[in-house]
Amino acid sequence: MKFGFRKPSLKKMISARTSIKRQVVHRGGVKMPRGFGVFRNPRKAVYNKVYNKTSFDIFKLLKKLLKL
Repeated sequence: MKFGFRKPSLKKMISARTSIKRQVVHRGGVKMPRGFGVFRNPRKAVYNKVYNKTSFDIFKLLKKLLKL
């Protein structure tokens, strides 16, 4: 489990936005409503919840600091 800030990866950022699977899911309208991940895959949902609470994105932190 990761604690602290997440190390950014440009390759992963680009591939997440340009994947075929993502395009099909979004254009096909087969997305599940928010919060339904617990029913689809409970183990992954719990892991993601803990991960997102214990780590943070360095870009969001910089954006907040520069906004002040």
